[in-house]
Amino acid sequence: MTPKAPVPSFDELLSSATRSALHLEMRDVYAVAEEEEEVRLWRSGEWTLDDGRKALAGWMDLVESITKRGVSVRRARIVSVPVTDYIRYEHALSPLNLSAGEEVRWLPRREALGIPLPAADFWLIDERLVRFNHFSGDGQAVDPEMSEDPAVAALCASAFAAVWDRATPHGEFQL
Repeated sequence: MTPKAPVPSFDELLSSATRSALHLEMRDVYAVAEEEEEVRLWRSGEWTLDDGRKALAGWMDLVESITKRGVSVRRARIVSVPVTDYIRYEHALSPLNLSAGEEVRWLPRREALGIPLPAADFWLIDERLVRFNHFSGDGQAVDPEMSEDPAVAALCASAFAAVWDRATPHGEFQL
C-alpha cells in the first residue's frame, strides 16, 4: 500500500488557487481546539468582533491576499434549524469572512434534501483538488484527506453549486 501524501496547510492549499476556493461546511458543531477560547468568550458575552478580528488575523490576511489576485473564495454552510450555539457564533463571526473577501451563504438542512453531498466538509480548489476535513463525532478535527480524482472533484463541484444556488447570502440569513 502506498503511503498517503501529506496534506498541505491551508496557507499552501489556498495560495495554490488560481480561480476558486470553495468551502462547504455541513456540521452544526465544531470543537476545534484553536477556537475554544473564542467560543467561550462569545458564549459569556465578553466577545467582540474586534476579538474575532484578532483571532482571525492570519486567516483574513490569507483570504485577502488570494482574493486580491482575483481568486473567488466562497463558503456555504448547511445548518440545522433551529441553529446551535456554535452556528450562532459562526454567524456572528461571518462579517469578518466577508470583510476579507469571502462570500458566505447559509442553507437550512431541510432545503438541502435531494442534493448529492459528499460525506465530509471540504475545500475545492480550482475544481480539481479536494481537501476533505474530517471530524470526530464530538466535533474534534481529525486527519484531513486530499483527492485529485476528477470524479470526486466533480461531485464536490456539483454539490457546492447546488447548495450555493439554494442558499441565502449571509446578510439576508436570519437565525
